[in-house]
Amino acid sequence: MGENRRAGLTPQKLIDAALRLLDEVGLEGLTVRRLAAELGVRSPALYWHIRTKQDLLDGMAGAIVLSAGMGPPEEGESWQDWLARRGRSYRRSLLAHRDGARVVANATGLGQEPIRRLNEELTAMLAHGFTPVLALRTITAISHYVTGFVLQEQAARPPGTAPLDP
Repeated sequence: MGENRRAGLTPQKLIDAALRLLDEVGLEGLTVRRLAAELGVRSPALYWHIRTKQDLLDGMAGAIVLSAGMGPPEEGESWQDWLARRGRSYRRSLLAHRDGARVVANATGLGQEPIRRLNEELTAMLAHGFTPVLALRTITAISHYVTGFVLQEQAARPPGTAPLDP
């Protein structure tokens, strides 16, 4: 039975399963062994798709960040409204997973797609008159502020309770 399930494993399936497991057991309870058991395989089978647990956590962080809907402002949207919407959406994506802010805060890389979308955002900010440095600092400041705020929110929530209303 495990062989058939392993054949269908992909890095994305591992990330999706790990996010579901994260919601159940939190970051402290998320282990490669536990994830493998959840998927019906042995731990070494996962290493065909990920090199380390940090790679898995980075993939999870990338998925959380992408779920916020990164990208440039919508047609006719001011940069101020866009940045406010971006911050609220990012907060919701972090709150959508138990320990979501910790996963993102401890990531060492987010993958190619979040970087591509960040570049789109920076390009849009340049079109709104931001300098490259100011555009990067603005997005970084908002992202770090929201991550820190959600870290505090999630730390104050007892384990096993429902996510806070975003």
